[in-house]
Amino acid sequence: MSFFPRQTIEWHIEEPRAFRRLSLSLVEMALVTGVLLRVYRSYVLTHGATGWLLFGGTLVFGVLFLLFMTTAHLANFPIQRWAWRAPAFAVLECAAEMVTSLLLIWVGREPYGSVRAEMHDWPSMAMGTLATRGITIVVWTLLLAAIVQIVRRVMAGTIEEEKEEARA
Repeated sequence: MSFFPRQTIEWHIEEPRAFRRLSLSLVEMALVTGVLLRVYRSYVLTHGATGWLLFGGTLVFGVLFLLFMTTAHLANFPIQRWAWRAPAFAVLECAAEMVTSLLLIWVGREPYGSVRAEMHDWPSMAMGTLATRGITIVVWTLLLAAIVQIVRRVMAGTIEEEKEEARA
């Protein structure tokens, strides 16, 4: 068996699937997440959620989507890189949301409580979004890192036990 092909035609390069390629990019993943979350939030608050249960369900869906996209991005990198990637993801995601929010305010579709948001509401909305997204993403990243470390230690212990059993 040859490890080095004689002709380059023997090499098969597989391109990652579209979502995997997207998840490798910090900027693209955060921007897509921010835009989709803000449009979803705006649509639900403007047209949808009429009851508390429905409103709570849409809120939970939004948080789960944010955490899914964060996890999908971070899963591509070692835990040591999460320390800067998670806060950067939060800042970029918030920036994308706030640019989307500006566009929605401009077209008159951004809710702010029970009324439409206006340009003077935007700075407080931006600070609130940055705080909630930042705290959510950083806490989730710390929890995720702890879970990964625990699972690694348990798996390492299981592998050592299997090696000892094989020796006996």
